[in-house]
Amino acid sequence: MKIGILSRNAKLYSTRRLVEAAKAAGHEVQVIDALRCYMNINARTPSIHYKGEALEDFDAIIPRIGASVTFYGTAVLRQFETMGVYPLNESVAITRSRDKLRSMQLLAGKGIDMPITGFANKPGDIPDMLDMNSGPPVVIKLLEGTQGIGVVLAETRKAAESVLQAFMGLKANIMVQEYIDEAKGADIRCLVIGDRVWASMKRQAPDGEFRSNLHRGGSAALVRITPEERAVAVRAAKTMGLNVAGVDLLRSSRGPLVLEVNSSPGLEGIEKATGKDVAGGIIAFIEKNARANRTRTRGKG
Repeated sequence: MKIGILSRNAKLYSTRRLVEAAKAAGHEVQVIDALRCYMNINARTPSIHYKGEALEDFDAIIPRIGASVTFYGTAVLRQFETMGVYPLNESVAITRSRDKLRSMQLLAGKGIDMPITGFANKPGDIPDMLDMNSGPPVVIKLLEGTQGIGVVLAETRKAAESVLQAFMGLKANIMVQEYIDEAKGADIRCLVIGDRVWASMKRQAPDGEFRSNLHRGGSAALVRITPEERAVAVRAAKTMGLNVAGVDLLRSSRGPLVLEVNSSPGLEGIEKATGKDVAGGIIAFIEKNARANRTRTRGKG
């Protein structure tokens, strides 16, 4: 099987591990920088060129598309789909999950619980929106933020109003979420592959911090999850249409709450914390499921 990996940096841990796992399973693999691809879009012979040569005969594509290049990266992935190449995660599913507000609305529509989330456009609506969230403390998030960047904990009503007014004044898109105090700065990252949680870890924020992202200095450790948490994680990934996803859960007094669904979860933290061969699991999933012209969403939103 010939497998392509859309990644801007072949030296990244996740990319290297996927290359190693693919080669260990006897597959040909090529790392492709999506921003170096250019496309011939037509009805008869759609094609993708890369560094002066046509990319041909791929059986599957693994998208590792960074948030900052979502638009162009998913356009390249969509072109591969048009050419009949099997995508590990489809372009439509990736764009769904990258839109924080849209993903929350889709999860809510499927009855999947999450922190109470508010969204508004005008400063005059801030007081009522805070009341809907049971008041401070609240977590304020930039919709375009990643890895904990653009996330603020407002502990008082005055602080929340000031931050929200500032963001709105900058024309930034923000959402306000209920702060889950009983989570105590920790969340659960579930790595979903297909119909199962392949590995899970607990991420703990450092002292004085509420964001548990490993990029923000959080620590990771193996954790045993409950059957309910396992089921919620798989349902959340399926709601987005993702075959592989990192689903972040908070443990609350009312059960597991979905915080985010990540379409390109990093492998380093979870492989080292759990000792699980996640990259090998992803390649095994492709071996079982890759078929030409097997894109399911067919352009559906």
